[in-house]
Amino acid sequence: MTVRGDLLGYILRRILHSIPLVIGVSIISFGIMHMAPGGPLAVYTLNATITAADIERLRVALGLDQPLYVQYLGWAKSMLSGSWGYTLFGGRPVLEVIVERLPATFLLMGTSLALAMIIGTLLGVLGAVRRYSVFDYLATTGAMLALSFPTFWFGLMAIYIFAIELRWLPSGGMYSLGEEGNVLDLLRHLVLPLMVLTLVLVATWSRYARSSFLEVIQQDYIRTAKSKGLSGGRVLARHAFPNAVIPLIALLGVQLPTLFSGALVAETIFGWPGMGRLFVDALNMKEYSILMGMVIFTALLVIVGNLLADIFIALIDPRVKLA
Repeated sequence: MTVRGDLLGYILRRILHSIPLVIGVSIISFGIMHMAPGGPLAVYTLNATITAADIERLRVALGLDQPLYVQYLGWAKSMLSGSWGYTLFGGRPVLEVIVERLPATFLLMGTSLALAMIIGTLLGVLGAVRRYSVFDYLATTGAMLALSFPTFWFGLMAIYIFAIELRWLPSGGMYSLGEEGNVLDLLRHLVLPLMVLTLVLVATWSRYARSSFLEVIQQDYIRTAKSKGLSGGRVLARHAFPNAVIPLIALLGVQLPTLFSGALVAETIFGWPGMGRLFVDALNMKEYSILMGMVIFTALLVIVGNLLADIFIALIDPRVKLA
């Protein structure tokens, strides 16, 4: 079989293996949300103007009087047909509500991840090459400090210093009032959440990069390359980097759920109108249809991220067999 055929077979097997995972995640999430106090109609039970008869009519209209497995099968059938349900407030399609928040989240997540990969990898490489130097100790200490404090603490400190005390940057939101579409205003609002999210990610990437490069540059073939008179930069770029970057590609695949949780905290603190903010709002409003849609969307995102990472690793690492 050709390499292309092996690759297609590998992708197909991975997709087939992912199906039980998505089904399991959906069953567990569906069960947990229906076991929550009050169930999907909890928000209505707190409204004094809605009677018990109204609640019962809503329960029947939404199919909540059916057995749980019947409700799940109906929800799964609706998802497979492309309808992710409707919000309890406003009756908007769930998929439409999620999709309209994606640009804001991808702008924040994508920019922070790109910066973290560049800065973190550079710090990790320098730390590995200059092992036990002052720079290595400072980078290690800084990474440990960044990982020791929770994201929300960095967010609150950033707001206090740069928005309240110095008044350099806005404390939250995506645009100032009346400045919608202004790119410069968007960039000013992006700085603080981006800085907080990137700080934590850089710490993670620098530690992984340092460990990976440190292991590779101690191998015999690296010493052989140096003994042949190759410069340090050439040895690092041509011989060490291709092997050291493989664990970082795997890290990129599993980074998505961590990044999403980090964006959830950052978006909530800074009022950034992305998916993290939507998740928190849906949780407070007991919008179970949105929560289920976001759980499935995130599960698919994680599966696709890991699949792409495995494909890239299989393509650049001859030790990985596709067949």
